[in-house]
Amino acid sequence: MTGALLSALALTATGCAGTRGTPQDTPQGTARAVAGAVAADRVEPLANPSEPQLPVTVRSSDGVEVTVEAAERIVPLSGSLSEIVFTLGLGDRVVARDITATFAQAEKLPVVTRNHDVSAESVLSLRPDLVVAETTTGPEEAIGQIRDAGVPVLVIDPAKDLGDVGRRIQAVADALGVPAAGKELTKRSEDRIAAVRKEIPRSSGSGEQPRVAFLYLRGSASVYLIGGRDSGATSLLEAAGAVDAGADSGLEKDFTAITTEALARAAPDAILVMTKGLDSVGGVDGMVEIPGVAQTPAGMARRVVSIEDGVLLNYGPRTDQVLKSIVAQLYAGGSGNDGGDAR
Repeated sequence: MTGALLSALALTATGCAGTRGTPQDTPQGTARAVAGAVAADRVEPLANPSEPQLPVTVRSSDGVEVTVEAAERIVPLSGSLSEIVFTLGLGDRVVARDITATFAQAEKLPVVTRNHDVSAESVLSLRPDLVVAETTTGPEEAIGQIRDAGVPVLVIDPAKDLGDVGRRIQAVADALGVPAAGKELTKRSEDRIAAVRKEIPRSSGSGEQPRVAFLYLRGSASVYLIGGRDSGATSLLEAAGAVDAGADSGLEKDFTAITTEALARAAPDAILVMTKGLDSVGGVDGMVEIPGVAQTPAGMARRVVSIEDGVLLNYGPRTDQVLKSIVAQLYAGGSGNDGGDAR
């Protein structure tokens, strides 16, 4: 998950109260918007998980040498890292979760973050033998407190694009003493992504790629942003055969406040959103009320690609499913679809 969205996603995991309007259960209200659930929001563990071979010593992204003596009580401090641990087949060793770990196998675990801030006391009360965090995980004082208590803390760089899938899987697998499982899961993940990319429809006779703008929406907080080059979505959109409209229009930062002018420059043919973000503004009907959206080709066509918040930018073992859903929604023919899951 990109650092730019980690804090904001805490709002997603706890729900978004208040909307600009009420979603409509009509063809007009759901036209070209698909509920972006990814395989019922479950991870798929490796069929034959490995037993950790420990101790191991690995280098943390913050420069610290970390020696892992045991991995019986693991605390991953992001949804993406939790997904990797569970998919490696070690989910039964996870004793807590970050608020952004929303997939089914993790949902009953105790939450040790609040608004994405780590509670050192909550983590330490669970007696972990390994904590896995992102470089964006904070506050720093909490991470320091956990380390000072003698708990190994492995820090991993956040995901930014498709090239990070294998790197992050292998980093977690190495720290857990299952490097071979990391290689197996990396190959499975990369092969599945490649298979989806082979099935992407070719451009029409005009040869033009669809332009897609990534909008980050939180109606309850009146937050309406358009993604730029550092939003984390560019790699996914390009893999889907599309152009990141925000980045292509010159937006270099991760996110910029939506303005009519910014949307006009981006001129998206479709809009990518997180599912709960779309819900928070009242669905497609509410989204087109945001100034400037209705005047874009995407707004006029009501062409929306919706993906579950907790998985869209994880760049992990389920990224092939995310990419498949984006492709299915983006290239859907006709005047729309029935609002069912894209699988």
